[in-house]
Amino acid sequence: MLLQHRNQPLQVELDNDRTYPIVFDALAKLPEALRKAKLRPGKCLVVADSNVATHYRSRLDALLKDDGWEPLILTLPAGEATKSPKHLQAIYDAALAWRIDRRTPVLALGGGVIGDLAGFAAATLLRGLPFVQIPTSLIAQVDSAIGGKTGINHFEGKNLIGVFHQPELVFIDTALLYTLPRREWLGGLAEVIKHALIQDATFFDWMEAEFQRVLARDPGIVPDLIYRAVSIKAKIVSEDEKEQGRRMILNFGHTFGHALEKTLGYGVYSHGEAVILGMKAALHMSRRFNRKLDQTRAENVLNAIPMPPIPASLGIPAVREAMESDKKRDGDQLRFVLLTKIGSAYVTDDVTPSDIESAWAHALGRP
Repeated sequence: MLLQHRNQPLQVELDNDRTYPIVFDALAKLPEALRKAKLRPGKCLVVADSNVATHYRSRLDALLKDDGWEPLILTLPAGEATKSPKHLQAIYDAALAWRIDRRTPVLALGGGVIGDLAGFAAATLLRGLPFVQIPTSLIAQVDSAIGGKTGINHFEGKNLIGVFHQPELVFIDTALLYTLPRREWLGGLAEVIKHALIQDATFFDWMEAEFQRVLARDPGIVPDLIYRAVSIKAKIVSEDEKEQGRRMILNFGHTFGHALEKTLGYGVYSHGEAVILGMKAALHMSRRFNRKLDQTRAENVLNAIPMPPIPASLGIPAVREAMESDKKRDGDQLRFVLLTKIGSAYVTDDVTPSDIESAWAHALGRP
């Protein structure tokens, strides 16, 4: 499945003639991409986490300064706990003290945590600043950096405080993925697999055949893997910007996964690891409604990803309770994304407590 066009930009096309590019190129080409996105040199606020800053802060600082930018780079602690009011306030304080104006872009250099947090800051500072995503993790490149979801966590649940704020540009350099720890790469595959399961059976066929190379981060296939996954996300977002319909299918496995993250505490499992277990639960539930679904084939790919052990103390009643705060509720009903077949998904709230209990028992390996 080699994609000869994989270096060509993709477009997210929204209503009212709004559009923005997803550019695939080396980090050195970022200044050129900023200019093409009609962002002109001046002050810019860069938000990064401590892990990413170790690798790329100096390089990005030099690139921007060489092109006439005046960057202020804020380095925040790595980890899910950073997606909080405390660190949002730190961005506000630094930005306002620096005398930003409404033309000052905010650049998010990092994974999903930094992208969501910096995006929320951009959406709310001075009632909205230009925003640029420079994703450095697998999950961010194929999923969270695309589509304009921004926000922070609340103790009641994940991503409960936020707003849609679309970027001016998403800039993807797949070479940045090679400084990711192996666990982060493996967990990030959750979102790639999810995209294939909900939308593209041919992509799933290819991944299934090449999965050992995928696990090994083989440079010969990584650009194709990213491009194909991104194209799925961009298409769905273009069809449904604010998750009123079609875009809901992107939450496959997430109703379960977010509950798991909340119950264990953010950071015990990575987001991707939680979604892997969440997809196993959703696959089991899907097959209860459709016995023709090839659940085993889908789970064989998920099971090939090494996972931390499930804590023996994790009880099904606790994760059931955590699901009650999920933001994807419809009144008193939880909504679930299920599969009719590999490559085709739908949303339903027509599930019973028994269905949910059975799905959790399957995912957690409980009798």
